[in-house]
Amino acid sequence: MPTTAVPQNQAHAGSPERRVFPYHVLERPDDRLVDRFLEAFARVLEYTDYKPLLDTYCRSTAKCNRCAVACPILLASGDPRDIPCYRTNLLLDTYRRYFTLDGWVRSRFTKPFELTEEVIDEMGDVFYRCTVCRRCTRSCPLGFDHGLITRLGRYLLSLVGVVPKALQVSVQEQLQGETHNTSKVSRAGLLDVLSFLSEEMEDALGVELQFPTDRTDRDYVFFCAVSDYLMEPDTLMGNAAVLYAAGDWDRWTIGLCNYDGINYGLFYSDWHLENIIKQLVSEVERLRGRNILIGECGHASRAAHDFIPTFMGKRAPRVMNFMEYTLDCLRAGKIRLDPDVITERVTYHDPCNLARSGWIVDQPREILRSFVHDYVDMTPKGADNYCCGGGGGLVSIDELHDFRMEVAGKIKAEQIARTGADIVVAPCANCKKQLKELVEHYELPCTVMGLHDLVLKAIEIPGGKSPAERKEEAALFAV
Repeated sequence: MPTTAVPQNQAHAGSPERRVFPYHVLERPDDRLVDRFLEAFARVLEYTDYKPLLDTYCRSTAKCNRCAVACPILLASGDPRDIPCYRTNLLLDTYRRYFTLDGWVRSRFTKPFELTEEVIDEMGDVFYRCTVCRRCTRSCPLGFDHGLITRLGRYLLSLVGVVPKALQVSVQEQLQGETHNTSKVSRAGLLDVLSFLSEEMEDALGVELQFPTDRTDRDYVFFCAVSDYLMEPDTLMGNAAVLYAAGDWDRWTIGLCNYDGINYGLFYSDWHLENIIKQLVSEVERLRGRNILIGECGHASRAAHDFIPTFMGKRAPRVMNFMEYTLDCLRAGKIRLDPDVITERVTYHDPCNLARSGWIVDQPREILRSFVHDYVDMTPKGADNYCCGGGGGLVSIDELHDFRMEVAGKIKAEQIARTGADIVVAPCANCKKQLKELVEHYELPCTVMGLHDLVLKAIEIPGGKSPAERKEEAALFAV
């Protein structure tokens, strides 16, 4: 993993567009693509810790194809380019040829592998056909982390200007724009949304709540995917309801200088990943907060949980996902969830960024089973569950919509259909978007929502309306 990320090369700005495949839009910098790629590779090897990892992988042969049976994209496409070993070897062959003594010697006596523009074109395609779900890694007998190699390949491509524009634009707004968030929500816009949600919560719950903003010396500085403020308000209100019911309303705050937990650097650029992490921690330090509380978003949680210690060292605050916080409150008896409100069949989708490492698997299930009578798991589940099909940033790339529906998400749609569930709980902003599109595309008879959308329906609010009263009012409103 990186110790210090290599600075992004900005020389390609304004370069012409090119289209490699119909669903994949890239930018290309100039005619020195091969030279620039190798120069970028050399810089990454010099300034990060990837070299020992690549040396280790090069001592083995990543060609057994055991990973093939684990990849949902390959199972749907049947395209040999989607075999994780194939994708990994594109990068390992480049490393062996140009950055090892053995590769240099062999190039003098045999016909060696040569990096060409065509090979880089193929990298640009296959590295973005992958959702970086890392399911293949669990089946690799040699322990190859194919997802990490895909991320490294994307990083190298980004350093020479080969990057999907959707990811590039979002990250530039977050790091260099006026709003510092991927959805360009201004501070005034955020305050308007929070004011509206406060009124909604008062009407629904029967208690007056004002979201705390820019409060200092709080235990928790809260970051959710900024899209939750706009497109998933029930998830956000569910988070707030738990904090209020648990008696922790005065222990948290939302910063007004940085309020977006999204970190698209996780998908394609260690340099962006590091700088977004530093920006987030700076907001916590400005507010003198003690911990970071991330909403339900899977990739936002993983980026903060895994990489704040990597890049911040002793300055790293503790990171907690909101489902962990809710479960702690439930176990401690600080919140109560009415078991008679949710009558539908419910299943749970494991976001890869939360479950693949085994970090958050049982916690959401314990919460759901505490108040949902008809709960059913998907098969497979947990760390072996299938990706939604929009992981690795693919869900944000409009040009990939057909690919996400017909290939990347096909196995997931079949998995959901087998459960017979009325509600699919998906605690991740990207997963929700992808799964809602899958449900519409395949006409599945179910609804996709966040875990705290359900918690909001069932939680008992001190001094407020009961869950049964709220359910009755909601039914009347629907009619």
